[in-house]
Amino acid sequence: MPKLSHSFRGALRTFAFWIPNGTVGLPLLKGINYQQAITEPSVLERLFAIFANVIELDNAGNVLNAKQAELRAAQWLRCYLDSSYTVEPPFEDWETALY
Repeated sequence: MPKLSHSFRGALRTFAFWIPNGTVGLPLLKGINYQQAITEPSVLERLFAIFANVIELDNAGNVLNAKQAELRAAQWLRCYLDSSYTVEPPFEDWETALY
């Protein structure tokens, strides 16, 4: 049975560590206390969905854009916490879809 690549597992583990550590999405989220928001399961669900939807792998399973996937998740969180923040470029439906 195929397994997720070491590269993807590392990127996912790092992303999962940065969220509760308060360091996801730096510098975009620098100085923004999002700890209360991540206690809501739907917020975590959306962060991981965006990360997983945006991340790209090559044919060998190597992650090509971990920072971009993290940034898009962080942009969503910033928008969720700050209604005056404008996400650029705007999210496409596939980026925020819950599968």
